Amino acid sequence: MSQYAIALRDVEAARIRIALPSTPVMTSHALDAIAGRHLFFKCESFQKTGSFKARGAMSAVSALDPDVASRGVVTHSSGNHAQALAWAAGTRGIPCFVVMPTNAPEAKRAAVLSYGGRITDCEPTLAARVSGCAKIQAETGATLIPPFDHPLVIAGQGTLALELLEQVPKLTHVIVPVGGGGLIAGITLALREHAPEVIVIGAEPANADDAARSKASGERLEQLAPDTIADGLRTSLGELTWPVVRDLVARIVTPSEEEIAAAMRLVFTRLKVVIEPSAGVSAAAALRAAELAPKGAQIAVVLCGGNVDLDHLPW
Repeated sequence: MSQYAIALRDVEAARIRIALPSTPVMTSHALDAIAGRHLFFKCESFQKTGSFKARGAMSAVSALDPDVASRGVVTHSSGNHAQALAWAAGTRGIPCFVVMPTNAPEAKRAAVLSYGGRITDCEPTLAARVSGCAKIQAETGATLIPPFDHPLVIAGQGTLALELLEQVPKLTHVIVPVGGGGLIAGITLALREHAPEVIVIGAEPANADDAARSKASGERLEQLAPDTIADGLRTSLGELTWPVVRDLVARIVTPSEEEIAAAMRLVFTRLKVVIEPSAGVSAAAALRAAELAPKGAQIAVVLCGGNVDLDHLPW
């Protein structure tokens, strides 16, 4: 049995199960010139519900037995996973209960409601999220689908890697934003068997750097009072995702808040793609590509989502 949560076969099965269209890869001569390397931007802002989270949510929801599914699903999320799970549940006609911290962006809250999700507010702490989910599970019998630390969710996120290998010729590096780690774990584990030569680099805010601190220390450390505009990356690594980051991710880059906002704006103006701050983190790391990869490298940059609150842009 593998020491990690999933294997390539799980990702391949998830791809068949979720049956989502591939998101586009875009390039920009202007951004290549700034980075000093050739960048390929994987636009998950064009995915269902506006982020990569649709992959994992659909992977988990589609795998539920009918009797189990009929009781619904429950999760805790600041927004993107909540939207994705509400949407995926809607495709099966089952209830979706979401425990949501009070500091979640209003735009994401409204989107969850629009997909039919039933929101329960909680304090913005992990303990409050977990206890809120447990209460709903006890009352409804709903199945918990966590935002990242779940094999079916990780497998769904890994389908992005299979698309990249088809879309980017001679792919050498992938830059992936890191919050709870479901996306980077799925991508890394898919590449580990399918294309082990591809180097995976994580990107997280300097103001929410548990992955970088954990990797440096060799043990999983909790997030310490994250204060970043990248609201989707404020969570700590999970039990299933941490070993992948520890063992297989090459390094973690930690852009500042100023770098994140500047990169986000560049993507808006140069690539003409709307992204949220969490995607700005991987874009900011990509602008340092000359420090990360040799000349001639073919670097994919995962723009994880586009669910930005346009009334609160960071510039």
